[in-house]
Amino acid sequence: MSIPSVLLPVFVQVGLTFALLIWMFLARRSALVSRQTKIRDIALGQPNWPVRATQIGNCYRNQFELPVLFYVLIAIALPIRHADLVIVALSWVFVVTRLVHAGIFVSSNDLGRRSTAWGVGALVLLVMWVYFALRILLLI
Repeated sequence: MSIPSVLLPVFVQVGLTFALLIWMFLARRSALVSRQTKIRDIALGQPNWPVRATQIGNCYRNQFELPVLFYVLIAIALPIRHADLVIVALSWVFVVTRLVHAGIFVSSNDLGRRSTAWGVGALVLLVMWVYFALRILLLI
């Protein structure tokens, strides 16, 4: 697979992370400017943001949990030329589940739907790792 085709899903995931970072910054700034939140109430990392800013912040923070395993897999698979069509296809499925998960997280926050999107993404990532490991161990 070409390097751009392997990295495009990574770039989309990174884009999602930066979009949420900017949105979180704006939501938190708005809370401070409107005096919904006082600096002294959050200066030491206390969870005293308004609900909406907390919701966006939690979604942003979530991008540093499961996706880390995705980044590691691609970072290993790419230089050793084990990022094939299966890895790229599964990467897209994983990233789409992350987009769906984030969309649910910052909108309805329906825990059932959000958990389903997260679970499908986790399962896809597990399949990616098992496939990758088998290709390495069995020299496929």
